Amino acid sequence: MAKTYDGIDARLRAFIAAQHVFFVATAPSGGDGHVNVSPKGTPGTFVVFDERRVGYLDLTGSGAETAAHLRDNGRITVMFCSFDGPPKVLRLHGTGRLVVPDDGDWPGLAARFPDHRGARAIVVVDVQRVSDSCGYGLPILAFQGERDLLDQWTDRKDDATLVDYRLRHNTHSIDGLDALPVQTPLPTAHHETSVSTGETPSRLGG
Repeated sequence: MAKTYDGIDARLRAFIAAQHVFFVATAPSGGDGHVNVSPKGTPGTFVVFDERRVGYLDLTGSGAETAAHLRDNGRITVMFCSFDGPPKVLRLHGTGRLVVPDDGDWPGLAARFPDHRGARAIVVVDVQRVSDSCGYGLPILAFQGERDLLDQWTDRKDDATLVDYRLRHNTHSIDGLDALPVQTPLPTAHHETSVSTGETPSRLGG
């Protein structure tokens, strides 16, 4: 049965860390515009910072709906669901913000994630409601492996090509809202993912 929690406790952290995929839902303000749901799954790029704060590394892709909606109103829901083991659906409702490489808190946050040349932002979510439900209607699916196609796609592009791609595809939502600023791709520099400050790294990604 459905249950709400005071925060993301140790048991929920373990559940999050065990999942291979999560979903992010956002919507623009007002009565029109397109609601967006994005699947995420790049290993290591979701972190539980504490009981009420999580974040994920946002990688260059074909759109930037989440970024636009967060700039518009900040509302976001992150959902995890188990496809093997005991059935469960976990939802984190909250308010999100974008941290881009030009922001002062980028270095400290980025150090907690694996290096990805395609990184364009970090989404930080202040979690206001934590709840789970049974997940009895979900199928049982077997995990076969991770895809590295996004990394391959990024690595085939030089910096100028990536900047041009972001200019054409990531600066506005499909409804015309401002999304991500144009950014020069970051140089790759190895970061150790820290667990000493209480954050829990997940195999997931954004």
